[in-house]
Amino acid sequence: MKSIEIIGFKRANLDRKSLDVLREEGNVPCVVYGPGIKEQIHFHSPAILFRDLIYTPEVHMVDLNIEGTKVKAILREAQFHPVSDVLLHADFLAFSDDKAIKMEIPVKPFGNSPGIIKGGKLEVKTRTLLVKGLAQDLPDEIPVDISSLELGKSVKVADLNVEKFELLNSPNVTIATIGIPRALRGKKGEEEDAEV
Repeated sequence: MKSIEIIGFKRANLDRKSLDVLREEGNVPCVVYGPGIKEQIHFHSPAILFRDLIYTPEVHMVDLNIEGTKVKAILREAQFHPVSDVLLHADFLAFSDDKAIKMEIPVKPFGNSPGIIKGGKLEVKTRTLLVKGLAQDLPDEIPVDISSLELGKSVKVADLNVEKFELLNSPNVTIATIGIPRALRGKKGEEEDAEV
């Protein structure tokens, strides 16, 4: 899994006015907590450093460097302005290499589905899956093979075969399905009637 470095500066003042000033100057107020950290560290970082972390479907580990204190972390939560969509706050969860972490990982369908060749449309129902494992074992994405899917068929979490990490979603959750277009729905019914 790729890693992004974010440089931070400790915050002494946690009041509302100080937060507003930080944001006006193009910074994002942040906090990091978790294993190995005795007390939460409140800090701020330039908003531009979040571009490759937030505005991408990919998942990244984060190497925080807060005035020389280095922390390995994942982005736990990001808060955005409801109108301007500007990043307002970021929460980071620290982790250690020897303890499992939970993380949302995007899925990536691959393969040539017979259902798509017949005119069906791939519908991705679940874009990310919750996984648990050691940081170094977590993938950038989870491949989902659709090469055997016919019209109306789907891939569920139970169909995935993963190693080194655990899938935490229910086995019954549908990841992707091959939708049947309206134009083909009548034909499919006629074919089934003819088979009877």
